[in-house]
Amino acid sequence: MRHGVKGRKLKRTASHRASTLSGLATSLLLHKKIRTTEAKAKELRRFAEPIITRAKHALAVTGDGAEIKRVHARREIGKVIHDENAIKALFTDIAPRVENRAGGYTRVVKLGYRHGDNAEMAIIELVDWNEAEAPQAPAAKMAKPRPTRNKAKTAEAKLAETEAGAEAPKKPRATRKKKAEAAE
Repeated sequence: MRHGVKGRKLKRTASHRASTLSGLATSLLLHKKIRTTEAKAKELRRFAEPIITRAKHALAVTGDGAEIKRVHARREIGKVIHDENAIKALFTDIAPRVENRAGGYTRVVKLGYRHGDNAEMAIIELVDWNEAEAPQAPAAKMAKPRPTRNKAKTAEAKLAETEAGAEAPKKPRATRKKKAEAAE
């Protein structure tokens, strides 16, 4: 029996489990929201929240030795989070946002079951992270329509053609054989 045994093994050895949680925490700190199995998400919550708390407390320290305590906190977090960009995001973006929150920095939202193996899926995200305040891609990139794979035209393309007037005559598609002959 498992009376009083904390945590989930996730069908991994201790070192593999630590590595998995470290990778998930790094992704969570970088992307603010990740999709994973429900068991991993719930275990990640127990792993990531103390890291965020340590960063928050390190930023709140003022007075004598404050810089030494911040450096120490970065090094302690660096033992489990091996990506410098994730640590930088933690100390510059995440910790200042959660300084007034007394824990509960993450939220686990259940999604249902995965199609392939019927595993329970969930999204784990940072609670105080608002997508509107998050850094956005340049507007020019966002306005560009995505190319479609199917042969049917999108409604926007059809509308643009009707506004432009008569359609230009379509060229016949070149086959591989014709392209090879043209290249020679």
